[in-house]
Amino acid sequence: MPAKRSGDTVPQRRDPVATRRKLLTSARQEFARHGFAGARVDEIAERAGVNKQLVYHYFGDKDALYLAVLEWVYEDIREQERRLNLEGLPPEKAIRKLIEASFDHLAANPDFIVLLNDENRGGARHVRGSTRLEAMHSPLVKSVSHILNEGVRSGVFRKGIDPVQLYISIAGLSYFFFSNTPTLSAIFGKDLSSRAQRRARRRHVADLVLQSLRPNQPTG
Repeated sequence: MPAKRSGDTVPQRRDPVATRRKLLTSARQEFARHGFAGARVDEIAERAGVNKQLVYHYFGDKDALYLAVLEWVYEDIREQERRLNLEGLPPEKAIRKLIEASFDHLAANPDFIVLLNDENRGGARHVRGSTRLEAMHSPLVKSVSHILNEGVRSGVFRKGIDPVQLYISIAGLSYFFFSNTPTLSAIFGKDLSSRAQRRARRRHVADLVLQSLRPNQPTG
């Protein structure tokens, strides 16, 4: 067998996991900048440093790639929530921690809001086609329901709170703030993107939600 020469090159095998991750990262940036309609597969492949055909090889088409990005951004926040270990905390502390984590995630991931706004403009067409998203959210609803029940048993929360409605309220109070920061700042004449204003909003959302959960005080 002839000896290998020092100048010979050895073909490198492509790492499919790493390639898929690079494509998802590139696609997340492209979809956040241009929306689904304006994003170009050529740009996604070029930014990822791979052949355009690999987009179709790994994901099938642009729609499937967009859904994969949406599932990724949702999985990110669900994974963060799982790491909180909320069910091991006292009920009020658990809800406060959930609110603060939700707020902090939006602050750290502005593209999450941009991507969801774009998907909502499209009538949630891609999300409706997902087989994973509902399964991702079921454990969260179960966890919030458990915390609410524990709060009722310990006397710190009132009865009859729907866990899905509660989570929508928690998400909405923070989501609206971040998605409308520029216009709200202009309207109220203050920089709501400043660290101090964000801290104040974070505390306000937590206090507001927790107050709404407490038992009604007798009057008279």
